[in-house]
Amino acid sequence: MTTDTDIRTGDPTGLHRVLDERTVLPQAAQRLDTRRELWSDEVRVRVERLNLDAASFRQLERVHTHDGVTDGDAVRAEVLDIVATRGKMQNPETGSGGMLVGTVEEVGPESPLGLSVGDRVATLVSLTLTPLVIEDGLARWDGRSEQVPCDGYAVLFGRSIAAVIPDDLDPALSLSVMDVCGAPALTARVVEEHVARGARPTVAVIGAAGKSGSLSLAAARAAGAERTIGVVPHQGEHDLLTAAGLADRVAVADARDPVALRDAVTAAGGPADVTVVCVDVPGCEGGAILATADGGTVVFFSMATSFSAAALGAEGLAADVRMLVGNGYVPGHAAYAMELLRSDAGVRALFERRL
Repeated sequence: MTTDTDIRTGDPTGLHRVLDERTVLPQAAQRLDTRRELWSDEVRVRVERLNLDAASFRQLERVHTHDGVTDGDAVRAEVLDIVATRGKMQNPETGSGGMLVGTVEEVGPESPLGLSVGDRVATLVSLTLTPLVIEDGLARWDGRSEQVPCDGYAVLFGRSIAAVIPDDLDPALSLSVMDVCGAPALTARVVEEHVARGARPTVAVIGAAGKSGSLSLAAARAAGAERTIGVVPHQGEHDLLTAAGLADRVAVADARDPVALRDAVTAAGGPADVTVVCVDVPGCEGGAILATADGGTVVFFSMATSFSAAALGAEGLAADVRMLVGNGYVPGHAAYAMELLRSDAGVRALFERRL
């Protein structure tokens, strides 16, 4: 029996994989078609590992933690249910997903991605729009970390992005870097805009000891920032970031407390000309705005950000700041992030510690 999906014309954005009645892009779809058979411009990848984005994993962890103990089996079961129900990994609470590492097992004859069978790749598009089938029940994952050993397959579209994994790096390390590679590239671009106008900006990174935060600090310094301020939530991360040598000043503050965050950044040499928000908890919008000088820029990389809260908060504070949404893609972002990892011992130490 022929269905509407069978006769649907392939589209490089993946519209032909959307099973919703209304026309939406794959990221907004409730369910995707996960059939193995490829349209002519698609690529199928044998999945080795998923990397859940931080906001999604923290939400799953919070829901399934009781009396201070995380129920890893319950976390695993929820991820399996999401993927089975939606045909993709998209946390219904955060709307976010992550990315994956795997080996190319089939390439459609019209694929523009430049991949070959046998290439080990990391996808640079979100799991929220990637058709995904898990075939091993995630049996090797304890449900307690963002990185998820997995056997299954995923499908990339004509407009997807994937990067071949470097031979000189542990695949798990490559995956961690590529998961956040949009953050340092956009941070560098924004800092370079200030430098091109004859200014050397002060850059504050909120959540500075994390993956995207540490790379953003390194990118800001490399792009010509005059001063870098790393903001972390507790003394343990203060000590780690100080040892890494990535920030000129390290401040401890709860980013959800707008006054405490503003005061911490100010005491460290702010307000910031550029504030980069990399934390994976909600409620940090107001503090980031208060910590930024008039005419400055706030870059939101966290998927926990409420963009309505950011817009209305800035309006309510009469804050003359430009606000950017980090969309995860800047041309050359993967290669740039890898270059930072290789060249900056502090960045590499923080990443390897997480593994």
